[in-house]
Amino acid sequence: MTGHAGGVPRGALHHVELRVADLDRAARAWGWLLEELGHEPHQRWDDGRSWIAGSTYVVIEAAPLDGAHDRRRPGLSHLAFHAGTPADVDRLWRAAPTHGWSHLYADRHPHAGGPDHHAAFLEDAERIKVELVATIL
Repeated sequence: MTGHAGGVPRGALHHVELRVADLDRAARAWGWLLEELGHEPHQRWDDGRSWIAGSTYVVIEAAPLDGAHDRRRPGLSHLAFHAGTPADVDRLWRAAPTHGWSHLYADRHPHAGGPDHHAAFLEDAERIKVELVATIL
């Protein structure tokens, strides 16, 4: 990838926007997780919130239409974040349920992604899945 103005590599992710049915509930869950991962609150408006880390930001916005997300259907499966050391991932795994997240694949945690992959898989109240990946040095 080559850079462009501002030093951001061409092709780097600019932002992700997630539509949710319950903005307040989603903002509490996602705000906790994103801030734990080093994002800072960025913007706030009547129907949305955003958090930023570097040049990439995540938006949570109230959906204008009713409906349910299903990560198993065509569309977005999940977002995966670098989450620090294995100890950091495990700490987030333990704390997540008190912040609106459910554990996925608990019987295979922390190796649900394979024996050489240390990660936590979580799902929010609207069934949006995240993967918190440990950096193993």
